Amino acid sequence: MGENQKQWSCKGTILLQCLILMFILKTVSAQLHYSIPEEMQKGSFVGNIAKDLGMDGNNLSNRELRILTRTGMIQYFTLNYNSGHLQTTERIDREEICAWAEKCKLNFQVIVESKRKLYGVEVEVTDINDNAPHFPPGQLEVKINEISVKGSRFPLPDATDPDLGINSVQNYQLTGSVHFSLDVQTGENGPKHAELVLEKSLDREEQSVYDLILMAMDGGDPVRTGTAQIQVIVLDVNDNAPIFSQPVYEISIEENIPKGSIVCAVKATDLDEGINGEVKYSFKKTTKKDSQMFLLNSTTGIITLMGNLDFETSPFYEFEVQAEDFGGLFDRAKVEIMVTDLNDNAPELTVTFLTNSIQENSSTGTVIAIINVEDQDSGINSEVTCTIPRNLPFQLKQSIDNFYSLVTDGPLDREQVANYNITITVTDHGMPSLSTATIIALHILDTNDNPPHFARSDYKSFFMENNQRGASIFSLNANDPDWEENSRITYSIIESQETGSPLSSYLSINSETGVIYALSSFDYEEIREMKFLVKAQDGGSPPLSSNVSVTLFILDQNDNAPQILYPSPPTDGSTGIELAPRSSEPGYLVTKVVAVDADSGQNAWLSYQLIKATEPGLFTLGLHTGEIRTARFFLEKDALKQSLVVLVKDNGQPSMSASVTVTVVLADSIPDMLTDLSSVPVSEDPQSDLTFYLVTAVAFVSCLFFTFLLVLLALKLRRWKNSQLCDSASLNFSGAPVSQFVGIDGVRAFLQSYCHEVSLTSGSRKSQILFPIGSCTNTLTPQQAPDKTGPVLLIGDTNTVTEEAAIHQKTISIQISDINDNPPAFETSSYTAYVPENNPSGASIFHVKASDPDLDRNARITYSILNSNIKDLPLSSYVSINSETGIIYAQRSFDYEQFREFQIQVKAQDGGSPPLNSSATVTVCVLDRNDNAPHILYPSQSTEGSPFFEMVPRSAESGYLVTKVVAVDADSGHNAWLSFHLLQATEPSLFSIGSHTGEVQTVRALLERDAVKQRLVIMVKDNGHPPLSATTTLSLVFAENFQEALPEMNSRPNDSEYQSDLQFYLVLALTLVSFLFLVTVILTILMKLRRSRNPTFLQCFIPDLHSKAGAIFPPNYEDGTLPYSYQVCLSSESRRNELTFLQPTVQIAENILCNGNSDIPLMVSGCNLNSEKENDSTVSYIAFSFLGN
Repeated sequence: MGENQKQWSCKGTILLQCLILMFILKTVSAQLHYSIPEEMQKGSFVGNIAKDLGMDGNNLSNRELRILTRTGMIQYFTLNYNSGHLQTTERIDREEICAWAEKCKLNFQVIVESKRKLYGVEVEVTDINDNAPHFPPGQLEVKINEISVKGSRFPLPDATDPDLGINSVQNYQLTGSVHFSLDVQTGENGPKHAELVLEKSLDREEQSVYDLILMAMDGGDPVRTGTAQIQVIVLDVNDNAPIFSQPVYEISIEENIPKGSIVCAVKATDLDEGINGEVKYSFKKTTKKDSQMFLLNSTTGIITLMGNLDFETSPFYEFEVQAEDFGGLFDRAKVEIMVTDLNDNAPELTVTFLTNSIQENSSTGTVIAIINVEDQDSGINSEVTCTIPRNLPFQLKQSIDNFYSLVTDGPLDREQVANYNITITVTDHGMPSLSTATIIALHILDTNDNPPHFARSDYKSFFMENNQRGASIFSLNANDPDWEENSRITYSIIESQETGSPLSSYLSINSETGVIYALSSFDYEEIREMKFLVKAQDGGSPPLSSNVSVTLFILDQNDNAPQILYPSPPTDGSTGIELAPRSSEPGYLVTKVVAVDADSGQNAWLSYQLIKATEPGLFTLGLHTGEIRTARFFLEKDALKQSLVVLVKDNGQPSMSASVTVTVVLADSIPDMLTDLSSVPVSEDPQSDLTFYLVTAVAFVSCLFFTFLLVLLALKLRRWKNSQLCDSASLNFSGAPVSQFVGIDGVRAFLQSYCHEVSLTSGSRKSQILFPIGSCTNTLTPQQAPDKTGPVLLIGDTNTVTEEAAIHQKTISIQISDINDNPPAFETSSYTAYVPENNPSGASIFHVKASDPDLDRNARITYSILNSNIKDLPLSSYVSINSETGIIYAQRSFDYEQFREFQIQVKAQDGGSPPLNSSATVTVCVLDRNDNAPHILYPSQSTEGSPFFEMVPRSAESGYLVTKVVAVDADSGHNAWLSFHLLQATEPSLFSIGSHTGEVQTVRALLERDAVKQRLVIMVKDNGHPPLSATTTLSLVFAENFQEALPEMNSRPNDSEYQSDLQFYLVLALTLVSFLFLVTVILTILMKLRRSRNPTFLQCFIPDLHSKAGAIFPPNYEDGTLPYSYQVCLSSESRRNELTFLQPTVQIAENILCNGNSDIPLMVSGCNLNSEKENDSTVSYIAFSFLGN
């Protein structure tokens, strides 16, 4: 036990010395050195290579540290990625690997991919005493002539031991006879040779055979031995031994000579005669490899090649040849065969590290690949040159041994060259030279190094005023030479102020196409030009952008009629009166008509015409001045009151005009004029005639409507029996509520149309939709699934097998392909968004985001909003969502007073097959703003703006409640808190108003000096920021009774007010009765047509919920959202299976339409419409309504 501990202590000391030596070698040669004994178990510890390389040994991966393998090399070691240890992969036999080499070293390389560095590793395998000495098999014979003298020496066969050093053969022992002794000699290189020494003379007649035992011992611990039986045969006298012609035969042959070739011939001669002179040749001291490679003819001494020579396997052979005669005498010669190397091996090129793609902004010297080059030849045949084409921005750098690094040698630009195929050629220096080439495909990844570029630095565009809302007025385009997301350009308008309002209230831009839309109808008289900046920003990280100046010039249209400033037409319909002296001469300037036109240019050029006059030849009118002058002297027959109708017309196309009536009174002074006017009869008021005609019209239409109803009722009673039969045979739709049907004369139809939706875009080349001819039966049957089998997508694991050049080694790489097994997941199931009211249309109000752990298309998420209604309007008219980013936009301006919150169901769907989805609820809360001014309910102002009168007793004391101002505010919260203020008063100290009550009270008693009629201006202000206000005027009259106050008030309603109210109600009644009558007639005609079984006409007039005719689209449907809606009806008698649509000419925003797939065939079978090609991103529709009989 103590001896074993001593052995282990000695081994530990040796191991410690090896580790110290390895550390010294590592610092000097940048290599790792380890030492292990042979015959260790598989998986034995060699060294902590991760620690020696300065890495964390826990949970390594083959992408961080790995061993580089070469073709044809046996891998004796492996890495334990859990501990970072270097371990053996099998039992290592030093004798098998290194044979007789003094030091057995195994070299290989490891690569640290994170640092892209190579490290050499050298493992020395030390010898242990695992082999016992052994002799050639069989019994050994030694023939000794009987006349041999004492002290004669006879060589004995050497024992062989594959071990080295102390573990090899160290001594021999001989037993069995006293006639012989053993002499052990040490050779030049250290091996022991045993010779048999004759100690006593031999006498063949006494003993002809001696049996001896030869034992060989090594120096290991424990000692191993090997024995051989030696039979000594005593021979008769043979005094001449064979002698070789030369002691050493040196032969040089090429490695490619064929089998059976003669390598050399050895020759030995014996001077004896007879049988003692016959020589036999044999191999001595040969290895198994030598004996299998060469054949010796025992008679002729010719050595023949039996195997294939390979310089790379064994460049040198050495063995001994013995020539022996029949008398037992022999001689030995050494044969040395040197194999000459030929260039028969092409260089081997192995890519040990490779990256298939790099960024275009990678620095010079970035490592792309690490290549190992090997040539099995030697000398000049193994020298190689590694090259790449010179016109590429790459170079090869030699690192250690035969390893080369392919690195960048200059800047890369993906926009010029996106892919490189780099051919690496390795050529040796042999004659003829051999070469090997490999191609490395390198993809240059794009970086966002190019901002969007506009073709021009500024743009100018002209368009007419009074344009349609939502019309496209300009389009611009920017280019980005980058790739994919880096080249995806988003357009936006940099906000600025135009006439005090934000630019977003006038214009919007399609963020994808760059089309600029007008959000309102422009007026040249308000805005004549708009200058703003458009920013084009790419989708890179960080994003790059560029701006361009856009100037929009608004062109004038003749949309304003001339406005007459003088004489100004009075509001009561009376005419302006001008005075002309009777003594006026021709050319006398009576007056001048002054007019202006809000338009500009030729649209504002005005001309004046006299279209009517009491005396046509009495006055003239300047065509461009508007001056009215006398044309002649006044005559006695001329009327005292002249009426002139003047027409003012502009020069636009078409021209617009305005007229004014000027009354000229012929008098020399104002008293004369008043006398003349009093004698002029007053014309009758035409209001009474209009009232009479309105009453007559209402009575006539009412009588006609009543008569029509009576006739219709009579026809209905007449057909009562037929209608009962029709009712009994009417259709029965199971599952549909009764409220969904309407019946007239036994004909029952759906109240709401069944709509199918498709998309059309302005870029679509399709203008037809095909319908198979079918008949609509009384039973609604579901559309049968088509028999056509769609494509099947098989998703599974992809196995990629890479076969190396080694015969018995394969590397299998298995790549796990992704399947769509994870639905998109929102961060939370519900969100709350707060939006202030009066937000700009198209503004972003919230952003939702979902994540999907899948890869590629399976992780590509598309967002959409589930359809629902808000106050009978579709949700899409309120909000929209960007299908890629999840940003929710407001389609209109929200009003807190209309609705305060609504909910949105957002669906996130991935791009897998089948697609998976999830949804989240977004609650949008509209916040109140102070956008409503207070509304004064009392005192109410008259339409003519006359003040409201209140009567106050003259005896009113201080604190008397005169009246109370009542006001409300449509806002809520503090925006609706109202306060009352007295802005102006005839006597400020006479009245006061309650700040929060609105009560008007007297402060003191009325004095004699105070005016009888008092005027108060009261302001009602809310508490918003900024505050809004409204004012009212209150007139107070101090009187004890109404008769006393009546002269002051003078506010009796005139007859014109009464007439206008009566006429309004008469027009309203006439319109209502006429509308009811018209609706009844239309319904009757429709029922008649349906009864006549001819539904091919007027059957599509029922409004569709998705058409503009149905009044479903809000009036501020803007931001480029202009849907095109078509409504068609099919009946059982229809022979049509084809519908033709007009191509839309206005480009519709892509965020409303589908994503460019306009060529979608639609098939209609029966009354169902199915799309053969569905697209999840389709969000705009064309509605088709089908009404069955």
